[in-house]
Amino acid sequence: MTSVLLFSVFGYLLGSIPFGLVLARLGGYGDIRKIGSGNIGATNVLRTGNKPLAFLTLILDGGKGALAVFIANHFGSFDAAMAAGLFSILGHCFPIWLQFKGGKGVATTLGMVLALAPFTGLAACTTWLVVAVISRISSLSALIAMISMPVSAFVIYHDIKLAAVCAGVAAFVWIRHKANIQRILKGEEPKIGKKKKDA
Repeated sequence: MTSVLLFSVFGYLLGSIPFGLVLARLGGYGDIRKIGSGNIGATNVLRTGNKPLAFLTLILDGGKGALAVFIANHFGSFDAAMAAGLFSILGHCFPIWLQFKGGKGVATTLGMVLALAPFTGLAACTTWLVVAVISRISSLSALIAMISMPVSAFVIYHDIKLAAVCAGVAAFVWIRHKANIQRILKGEEPKIGKKKKDA
């Protein structure tokens, strides 16, 4: 139990590193929270027009979730790894350094699941890519990818606990995308790479 708590704290602190904010500043774009949707994630960084910077944000945000799982699994247990991964997502969404106003957790979730259950992670990433190519809507791609996770976790690994964790994370990410869902239903959600009026 102590191990799980310690790695949960570690996961949260790792997840709370706002790479999108830091990279946007280093790239000369100022505060990413004043651009586009105001989000600190890769999709909003892409609205600066700097694709390499957005890709690096995506990798680093995903890497937070993966690294939290790898370290906790190596030095702790699988339960500690799940806890660290979950708290890395919470850290990204509610970073203590930004008054608990962070991203929506998609990249960090995918990184966590890739490290925790590689085939489920690959299935989710593939789902995201296919939907993104068809729809050109990042949020829609993320939402459908989230749905695929608990299904593939159960089908591939036959692990109810893992499937439950994936379902919980998916539900959390859907809640974080409430505004996006409303815009999707109205046909107002911007396409990938399309600049949006400043928040």
